Amino acid sequence: MSRENWGSRTAFVLAAIGSAAGLGNVWRFPYMAAQNGGGAFLVPYFIALFTAGIPLLIFEFYMGHRYQSGAPTAMQNIGEKWEPLGWLSVLVSFMIVCYYPVIMAWVFNYVWHSFSLAWQGDSAGFFFGEILEVSSGPAADFGMKIPILIGLLLTWFFIWWAIREGVKSVGVVVKVTVTLPIIMLIVLAIRGVTLPGAIDGINYYLDPDFSKLLNWKVWADAYGQIFFSLSVAFGVMIAYSSFLPKDSDITNNAIMTALANCGTSFLGGFAVFGTLGYMAQVQGASVADVAGTGGLGMAFVVFPEALTTLPFGRVVFSLIFFIMLLTLGIDSAFSLVESVSTAFADKFAWNRKKTTIGVVLVGFVFSLIFATKSGLYWLDVVDRYVNAFGIISVALLEALMVVTAIKVDTLREYVNEVSEVHLGKWFNYLLGLITPLFLSVILAGNIYNEIKNLMAGTLYEGYPLWVIGVGGYLMLAALVIFSFIFGMRKTRARVDE
Repeated sequence: MSRENWGSRTAFVLAAIGSAAGLGNVWRFPYMAAQNGGGAFLVPYFIALFTAGIPLLIFEFYMGHRYQSGAPTAMQNIGEKWEPLGWLSVLVSFMIVCYYPVIMAWVFNYVWHSFSLAWQGDSAGFFFGEILEVSSGPAADFGMKIPILIGLLLTWFFIWWAIREGVKSVGVVVKVTVTLPIIMLIVLAIRGVTLPGAIDGINYYLDPDFSKLLNWKVWADAYGQIFFSLSVAFGVMIAYSSFLPKDSDITNNAIMTALANCGTSFLGGFAVFGTLGYMAQVQGASVADVAGTGGLGMAFVVFPEALTTLPFGRVVFSLIFFIMLLTLGIDSAFSLVESVSTAFADKFAWNRKKTTIGVVLVGFVFSLIFATKSGLYWLDVVDRYVNAFGIISVALLEALMVVTAIKVDTLREYVNEVSEVHLGKWFNYLLGLITPLFLSVILAGNIYNEIKNLMAGTLYEGYPLWVIGVGGYLMLAALVIFSFIFGMRKTRARVDE
């Protein structure tokens, strides 16, 4: 039976962009830029994009396109010892999609409360107290609020609905869920930059401080942001590209996906900091004082508060913002599930639709842990360790696999045969040297800091050791162990070289 294909090149590119451009484009990139030299940060950011991000994306497109299968089976074709790496990327995806829908559930609640601007006056108290009712500790209260559960059910339903027919339904859904948030982000950006005081916010965002480029951490942050935001090392891009027809372009698709993702991040900064500049003027404070530190606080505390200071259209722009977050996030969420379901269906020859339902149901059960009143603590810990160690490790091992098992020349020649833009010998140095080098530096730095903090007793965010042990170390160990367990059974014949 022939493998299902994307209905068009546009459908594939939109799906890839939708997976790459997620919530972090709005709440992570702008603050990272502001804190790492403003406009100067764009120098290491785009260097990271072209020297590591796009090469690794081309590699993952190559794997899916050539072997027409999900990450584990594709890597099995390189050599049986590499199959666990494919499973590790898939299990990283599964771990993320266990808590990502919980954030979406919060967004659903904010869409509802946007009609009354219920957070007005105390946005922090509303988020942590009214919406989440955060408990006093990681094991203090595993009760659950009904509105959060409803939001979680809605999120998982939409995830299933988007991928129920595989790439056929995904191709239809992404036409809305990718284009709509970009339109909404443009509207928010225009609204933001036309507000009084917006220039102060934009200056805070982009005013270049080139002295920051002498700090290695700025470069590490730039490379880290590229890896986190392109959906590489999740098995997603391998799964998506496995449904491409054999004559599909690889290089152009990778470049378009990467540039669209980065453009979304850059545009998000104007929407965020233009509005925060206005908020700072209204409050008579500096932009730095009102900006906070990014992350969840920006999306659910700082920016909602800024929206309540708008001179008009507060309800409308609040709805636009949170619906934009929903549509940005849902693409990333269902792409993660698609990565997992494709891997299991290909490996064990399971029915694809039933496999998708199974993954959705299991994912929903696991996500309940993060939806409790103590769930925010566990979400924070798991997110930190899966990003700092899980994703980076997969990306590094993928780069090493290219160097030692595939050979960059082999990859480059295959890609050039099907692509309009040809890769020269310079590509060998990018993917074969620079990418693994920087990934090694980032991972080594993360491990060094973790050991140093562990020895000093200064654990992440001051959590007890048992919380870090369970949500961090044990979680990572479980991902590795199950990667080898799933890789033990061989069911597919190797693809001829």
